[in-house]
Amino acid sequence: MWTSLVRRTVMTGLAFVVATASLAACSTTEQEREDLVTRAQAAREDLFRQVPAARDLAASSAGYLIFPSITAGGFIFGGQYGNGVLFKDGEPAGFYNITGGSFGLQAGAQNFSQAYFFTTPQALTTFEQTRGFELGAGVDFAVANVGASGAISTSTLQKPVVVFVYGQQGLFGGVNVAGQKITELRDR
Repeated sequence: MWTSLVRRTVMTGLAFVVATASLAACSTTEQEREDLVTRAQAAREDLFRQVPAARDLAASSAGYLIFPSITAGGFIFGGQYGNGVLFKDGEPAGFYNITGGSFGLQAGAQNFSQAYFFTTPQALTTFEQTRGFELGAGVDFAVANVGASGAISTSTLQKPVVVFVYGQQGLFGGVNVAGQKITELRDR
């Protein structure tokens, strides 16, 4: 009985966090998009400075999605939210938001950037046709494994989606890309 009550409470709390964040950012204005592109370009250059091999990955990828600022926080129940830009051939091609929820022994708040590189045309096409996707739900991805030399491991490069998490600020137990939902933003 106690277990089912806790499970129901957890699921209700997670659903509320994800639904609230999703509804709050389903659309953007033109000015918000211009600002987002500027911030995403700056975050991309920051990644390229930190991991020079990411520049080559971007050049060889079918496209890449940059979230310049994702905010995560929680105390037992956690949530995260951010907006990003899809780039094709280095130019903005779409706008997306990311939400996520979690439950467990966690406390704190953190801000970070994420970059998703679609290493194959099929991976990008699947992403665009589904108007986003949910990580941890059958998407084959790898969190970038960067060595001391700044090189990306060859096993990482064999995945259709490569994810970088960088620029962390704040205190939080960790960042988990599984369980994140990425959704296309619409015009207001």
